[in-house]
Amino acid sequence: MKSYLSRLRTLTRAASALAVASALLVQTAQAGTFMPECYKPGLGNTGTIKYASKEGPYRVALVNGHTGIPWREQMIKSVKVWAAAPENAKNITELKVVSTGSDVAAQIAAIDNFIQAGYDAIAFIAVNPTAFDAVIKRAKKAGTVLVSFDNPVDSPSVLRITPEWIEFEGAIKAQSVVNQMKEPKGKILEIRGIQGNSTDRDRHLGVQKVLAKYPNIEVVEVVGNWDTGTVQKVTADAIAVHGFFDAIICQHGCRGVTNAMKATGHPPVPVGGDAENGFVKALATNDIPGISVSTSPGQGPVAVRAAIALLQGEEFPALVNVPTPYVETKDMKPNVNYFPDEPDTLETVTGYAVCGPDMVFTPAQLNAQSADNN
Repeated sequence: MKSYLSRLRTLTRAASALAVASALLVQTAQAGTFMPECYKPGLGNTGTIKYASKEGPYRVALVNGHTGIPWREQMIKSVKVWAAAPENAKNITELKVVSTGSDVAAQIAAIDNFIQAGYDAIAFIAVNPTAFDAVIKRAKKAGTVLVSFDNPVDSPSVLRITPEWIEFEGAIKAQSVVNQMKEPKGKILEIRGIQGNSTDRDRHLGVQKVLAKYPNIEVVEVVGNWDTGTVQKVTADAIAVHGFFDAIICQHGCRGVTNAMKATGHPPVPVGGDAENGFVKALATNDIPGISVSTSPGQGPVAVRAAIALLQGEEFPALVNVPTPYVETKDMKPNVNYFPDEPDTLETVTGYAVCGPDMVFTPAQLNAQSADNN
């Protein structure tokens, strides 16, 4: 698995003088911020976020949106594991976790309830990137720290932690898929995520940006909602309508792709997908060319730790891009990139080692926790 820094060096060598100048500006913005090896300034970062120091321990809330997605469930478990460690528990007097579903109003109401109840910090995965301006203002007035992660809001007024989704789905995943095709032509099936979500929007832009370079590639788009069952159905339906594809690019729930390929007798073609154990295992054990690209559920504790550090007066880049781990089929190894004895739903990249030893979690630690509201 190539490291993020290795890929960054490769991109830098190919970059223009303007890109180099931009990188220097980012390094300047990074100076003096909290744990810069973990919380690196994101592409387009324009400043920093800092609050007045507040004495702890703190009341902290985690507000998840969409439910029924194994990634989200593992994210919640990761937060609970991290918060229970003695070195972290000493800073937390209460951790409240809620999942509100896909209703934007319900998520905003939950955040408002925590603000009114006097919680010190709230980390949340936004259902919609543009709907939170009013609640952000209310949090600021109340002195409540907000951290938006994974599917971040578009507002620069709060700390946002996320992969660089355009690079994630485009320069890394889509480009690898094209590189592994016999020829850069034919039909590609693109399986998108939940509509109206900033992550789906940016990931789709990344795919478009790469595939625009290949005029002989035709793209068929379907919506998989990041759900394995839905992805399997829409993939099978697309094969029934359009015939076999020359490659497939899937955002999440990509075990549904390999299931559909098996059920329909689709020949092995390059597939770009997520890091769920079942998907990675299917690529490796069935000699399907492709790539697994990960955003770890460990983003949850990375965000909660940032919220606590902000309460302690630490400074962060306003936009943080976490690393993007990935591995191609040819480099996949059992019990390293996939786990034969673990459930298919396990996210194989359980955390971010660059963010410290307390940010990587074992399956046993995760299995001991519940993803339920508390």
